[in-house]
Parts: sequence; structure tokens; C-alpha cells
Amino acid sequence: MSFSNDMDDEYEKLIRRMNPPRVVIDNDSCKNATVIRVDSANEHGILLEVVQVLTDLNLIITKAYISSDGCWFMDVFNVTDQDGNKVTDEGVLDYIQKSLGPESCFISSVRSVGVTPSMDHTAIELTGSDRPGLLSEVSAVLTHLKCNVVSAEVWTHNTRAAAVMHVTDEETGSAISDPERLSRIKELLCNVLKGSNKYRGAKTVVSHGVTHTDRRLHQMMFADRDYERSDEDVLDEKQRPSVSVVNWSDKDYSVVTIRSKDRPKLLFDTVCTLTDMKYVVFHANIDAEGPECYQEYFIRHVDGSSLKSDAERQRVMQCLEAAIERRVSEGLKLELCTTDRVGLLSDVTRIFRENSLTVTRAEVTTKGGKAMNTFYVGDASGYPVDSKTIDSIRQAIGQTILKVKGNPEELKSGSQESPTRFLFGGLFKSRSFVNFGLVRSYS
Repeated sequence: MSFSNDMDDEYEKLIRRMNPPRVVIDNDSCKNATVIRVDSANEHGILLEVVQVLTDLNLIITKAYISSDGCWFMDVFNVTDQDGNKVTDEGVLDYIQKSLGPESCFISSVRSVGVTPSMDHTAIELTGSDRPGLLSEVSAVLTHLKCNVVSAEVWTHNTRAAAVMHVTDEETGSAISDPERLSRIKELLCNVLKGSNKYRGAKTVVSHGVTHTDRRLHQMMFADRDYERSDEDVLDEKQRPSVSVVNWSDKDYSVVTIRSKDRPKLLFDTVCTLTDMKYVVFHANIDAEGPECYQEYFIRHVDGSSLKSDAERQRVMQCLEAAIERRVSEGLKLELCTTDRVGLLSDVTRIFRENSLTVTRAEVTTKGGKAMNTFYVGDASGYPVDSKTIDSIRQAIGQTILKVKGNPEELKSGSQESPTRFLFGGLFKSRSFVNFGLVRSYS
């Protein structure tokens, strides 16, 4: 098996050397966006790699056209910076060229983009049932075990929670390597995650491997089957993203159409899910110039076949809906910036818990001795967050270091059911669709 993998890897390198990727960055042809064209030998996962590079640079993808029939991958992205302007930073443009251009075929830099080496920290992956105060309890356990959280990302969706946390030893400031101590950390954290829930499992993984945090969170929640709707889920149908899948029998494609409210990293989330579910995107069209994003994918299995059954189609729809919803910023956004110290995350989340707030999503980073954390919080009872509660929290934490940003963002796609439109229809001469049916069924 190892020999076979080595041969595959060498063959891939040879193909790339013979057909080096070509990247063209154009700031002249489009009035309001930078146009990035990428041509490369085709391979499974390359679309995700390209999107990952652009997304990790916090670029906004307003339009995209992808085509990868045959052995060649060609795509065009219209991108802007966070302020909606063209990308002119020479450092960013040079990074894109090096990450996606000819140099990447020799050093495989694309696959390492966004992946942080873990020699200086220990990675902890957590999955379990969500409940108010869970992040506070997890943080308290880590503080008790003399672990300092240097970065973390926490997602919650459909009563499930997942987190990737990078911790260091409180005394040495380096990764934790003692097997007995790591085993103790896993045991205590797993007990916290299980809580009183006897029906859904919990999982704790401690490793020194490298991972792309966002992609790993998608994989963890997918493995935890967060896409399965419970009977108690009464979310308004209009608030969900609109996802449909039909078969195009003449071309052996399955066509996925998505309409949802636009937000940062939306394209990454959908492409990541399709890739991890072992589907290949042959053509795609993305339009996100307005408040709503339209995505269209022509996909097949890695074995070249289209979707085979209605059950499979339903599963793809459910999984894409979940992928879109996981990163939705529900709740009030709180930003904390202060000098980092051991136990900071535990103290802050304890104050949230004591004031009956629950964390729906969190991003924790540490740079240059500064903690820069973002929390999306809601009332544990489901009511709007009271301004007096926020005032009380800011007084306890510090008026200058905790800032409130905007109002709760609700997922309101506003999409109406309408006939499927295929923006790539002009590429083909004939159309013959087999529709599996458009009625959603959630287990």
C-alpha cells in the first residue's frame, strides 16, 4: 500500500512538472473586482485547494466559473478585499502566485495553506451535544489541568458542538507530550462533553498532527451526523438555504443548485462538503454580487457516475444545508482584545454562563501576547439578549476590552421556490433531466 501511494504521489508530481499550473491576476478587465484565472492539470480536490487559498486570505469571492472536464482544470474567480475593493496588496498577490502557480507543483504548498505546524502546541478535537455553558466547562477543565488555550474555533449546529483547540503547557509554553497527562486530559474533557446525555456520544481526540481548522470542523460535524434534523427542529423553511439536486441523464451529471444568504467563506463550506463526500465538481457557476448567493455545481461520484437514488440526493441536500448553517453568525457578536493570560478563556466564558448567555460560535486567537477573541452569544432561554445583561458583562470583564458589534444576525435566505435554472446550459447542446422529486424529508 505504501509503495502504491508513493508511486501515485510521484506520478502526480510528474504530471504537474509536465503541466505546471498557470495563474493570471488581472486588475484591469473588471471594474469592481480582481480577476484570478487558474489553469492546472486536473486532480480530485484541486478546486477546494484553490478556494482555500483565497478564503484563508479573507478575500471575498463575488463570482466564479469552474470547468474541469477532461484532464485540465480551468477556473476564474472575481475577488475583492473585505472592504469590497480590488486586491492591490503586492504581498497578497505574490502569495497567491506562489501558492497556486508553478512553484506549488514542486513543494506542494497548496495542500499546506492554512495548516499550522503543531510543534509548539497540542491540538484537541472535541465533539458532543451542545448545551448552555459547555465552552465554559471545557475551558475550566483545561485551566485546572494547567493548559493554556492559544487558539480555538468552536461551532454549534443542530444541538451538536464541535471544537478544535490548540493548547500549551502552562509552565513551559510548549506542546504537551506526556502520555499520562494527555490521557487524563482526554478523559476529563470527554466526561464534560457527555454530561447527562445518554443518547448521543462524545469524542475527544488529542494529537500533534497538522490540520486545516475549518475543514476539520466540517469533517467532525459531518461524522457526528449534525445534518440529521430532529423532530423538535421547527426552523421556518424560508430560513433554510434552498438546495435542490436533479440528474441530467444525457450527460451523466447531477446538478446541485443552492440559493442562500451570502456570507464570508460560503463557497469554501460548500466545496469542502462536496469534496469530503467524494463528489467531483466538473462545472460550477457562482454569483454572489448581491445579498443572496447563487451556486450551481455539475457533479459526479469519483467513479464517474451521477447520484444513484433519491435517498442519496436527500443526503446531499441535508449535508449542504448543514454546511451552510454551521458558520452562520447567530447571536450577538462580542469582541474581546486584551493581554493574554492563562485561564482568560475560562474566566470570560464563566461570566457569560453566570449571566445566562450561551456561546453559539467562537474564534479564539493569540498574537504577540494579545488575546483577540470573537464570541457569538445568545440568551440561554431563547429570548433576545437584554442590554442590561451586556452592560453587566462589560463591567465585569472591562468596558474597553469587550466590545459589542451590531445586532444578532438571523439566517433569512428569503428564497422562494422557483424552477431550477442552469447557468451552464449553454455549454451543452441538449438537456434531458431526471428529477428525483423535490420534497425534503429529514430523518
